[in-house]
Amino acid sequence: MFLGDAFDQVRPSPEGARQDTGVQLHKVQQGLEPSDWKPMATVDPGARQVRIHGDGGAFRILYGGHLADAVVVLHACEKKAQKTPTRDLDLANGRLRTFTTMQMKGKK
Repeated sequence: MFLGDAFDQVRPSPEGARQDTGVQLHKVQQGLEPSDWKPMATVDPGARQVRIHGDGGAFRILYGGHLADAVVVLHACEKKAQKTPTRDLDLANGRLRTFTTMQMKGKK
């Protein structure tokens, strides 16, 4: 499940990066670890950033939750700096909070 414009951010990526994004997210859905990832505790203790190294650049997929049959993708972006910009982290964090709130309301 892609939140906000995360899916739209993946679309303009080069074809190889898009394909690898799909492969890596499928691994996560299967309970496996992506090939290259790091924890993103600044977003949430359970959040992770998948690193995609493709033709034309480096790309990142931030995910932070699971549903029974889906991975919750919080944000996707092209990596242009060494450090993930605060704006991207804040966006992912806000989407996770919104998603969590919606899940809690749905369980009542």
